[in-house]
Amino acid sequence: MNLHISVILLFVSILGANASSKSTLVLLDNQVIKETHSMFFKSLQERGYSLTFKIADDAALTLSKYNEYLYQNLIIFAPSVEEFGGSLSVETITQFIDEGGNVLIAGSSSTGDVLRELASECGFEVDEEGAYVIDHLNYDITDDGEHTKIVVPSDNLIDASIIVGDKKEISPLLYQGTGLLVDQENVLVLPLLTGDSTSYSYNPNQPIKEYPHAIGKSTVLIAALQARNNARVVFSGSLSFFSDEFFTAGVQKSQGGEKFDKSGNQLTAMAISQWVFKETGELRVKSIKHHKIGEKEAPGDYTIMEEVIYTIEIDIFDKTNWIPYKATDIQLEFVRIDPFIRTTLKHTKDGLYEAKFKIPDVYGVYQFKVDYNRVGYTRLYSTTQVSVRPLQHTQYERFIPSAYPYYVSAFSMMFGLFVFSFVFLHFKDESVKGAKAD
Repeated sequence: MNLHISVILLFVSILGANASSKSTLVLLDNQVIKETHSMFFKSLQERGYSLTFKIADDAALTLSKYNEYLYQNLIIFAPSVEEFGGSLSVETITQFIDEGGNVLIAGSSSTGDVLRELASECGFEVDEEGAYVIDHLNYDITDDGEHTKIVVPSDNLIDASIIVGDKKEISPLLYQGTGLLVDQENVLVLPLLTGDSTSYSYNPNQPIKEYPHAIGKSTVLIAALQARNNARVVFSGSLSFFSDEFFTAGVQKSQGGEKFDKSGNQLTAMAISQWVFKETGELRVKSIKHHKIGEKEAPGDYTIMEEVIYTIEIDIFDKTNWIPYKATDIQLEFVRIDPFIRTTLKHTKDGLYEAKFKIPDVYGVYQFKVDYNRVGYTRLYSTTQVSVRPLQHTQYERFIPSAYPYYVSAFSMMFGLFVFSFVFLHFKDESVKGAKAD
């Protein structure tokens, strides 16, 4: 009976942990957005997310209680908010990201200062209020004349199917919103979607008197950040990108070209949401083993020049469960201060990787280190410390090839001394014998 109760409690705790891992706070400008973006929110709920909708300036807003976060994910669909309500602020959201929380933000041409500040904290720069991304050659046939409802080919998506899906299966995208700039020197920031070479970001109601904020391929439409703690942030310059209208709308450039019955917004938005909330691209180390070749258990320490085998098992989270991860570019380093050995791990079976090598002829404290960092995947970092000692006096070779000349010279001297002694003792000079005879 007690065993049954324990199993039930364990099952309930697992379900509770899974539910809490998908708890998401959604901040809106107004309740109308909940209706205009219902397809996006419905897809999240169908995938098991528990959505809590709040107005962005609600006085009761809070992300944590008793130093525990109430949500794992945060969605901000409130471009025009000037100040968050309750205890929510740019600082608390930044701390939420530092603690591993994931954030999806959608702005617009009316993006407020608080979202600009938050974007700046994440490595993005949002154009000034009233600015749109404009493209006079690639705007949709339904555009109102300002050329701000632009058509973006799927080729402009980042080359990372783990983030945006298969580009070959995605129709052209509709975009209407402001432009972003990203810090090119920040290796953690990724431009997910960029404008064409003919696009630029500016206020369509003002004459161009200065250089636009962003122009050509440097005009970023959707940007992402994967922090060093693997927290993920996505910032879209367009709230309409996630709307039901853009999900279901047809696409055709006003300058002619192929007509598509449905835009690729829905497929792209679903893929991006799966990535930012870590349904895809999350890696983990399942097990690590190392030992001498011919043995099965790890020794207390290794000796220089011994043959070693190292194995690591890696899994990837695929939407609902962990599955073996398959790759050909995972490397192992055997490091003291600098790497003494760097080798590519061989994939032996599902999720299991192996390397065999000889320990260097230098003793000390080493680490088996796997540092795997690829676009779209969480950083995989694993270190295992081991000691390497020199040979014991009984382990050295008695005769080594490099000393053979010395061995020969020593024995030749001994042989020469023996011959000299023999001759000296037993050989008599003839002149001495003649003198004795006289």
